[in-house]
Amino acid sequence: MPSVPSTDSHRQGHICRKSPPQMRSIDSRTLLGGQHLLLIDHAGERYFLRMTRNNKLILTK
Repeated sequence: MPSVPSTDSHRQGHICRKSPPQMRSIDSRTLLGGQHLLLIDHAGERYFLRMTRNNKLILTK
């Protein structure tokens, strides 16, 4: 069986991927518009993006 060369990324379980050339970036404060909850409609489903007291973001269905 042929041996596959191992790299640091493979040993650590990481897959190296390039970023898309024109990925959009939106600041969470802009996205939430000063609120702590945002309703997102996607493919006929509703999702909620919520900012917690610890300044973390949670996406739920």
